[in-house]
Amino acid sequence: MLLAKVRGTVVSTCKEPNLNGVKFLLVQLLNDMGELLPDYEVAADVVGAGVGEWVLITRGSGARQHDGYQARPVDTTVIAIVDTVSLDSGALYNKREDWS
Repeated sequence: MLLAKVRGTVVSTCKEPNLNGVKFLLVQLLNDMGELLPDYEVAADVVGAGVGEWVLITRGSGARQHDGYQARPVDTTVIAIVDTVSLDSGALYNKREDWS
């Protein structure tokens, strides 16, 4: 799993039929200090995440382990919305305190 921040949505009206009804998000990976990395991914969203939220993503075969996704050509999936992240040095992120 990787930490990422939802940066936007991706809309596609013409797509593989197995992807009908799947919401796509543009996510940007985060480093261990909570800083945005230059890498972006398009991820299927199974948890209802929104723009600006920190999320956990999974890639590869793990992205297809959600019910109904086994037959879908998905490489990255948002599997959780993050509430808090704590390090040994203290709190890194708290959803209630994030205003960005």
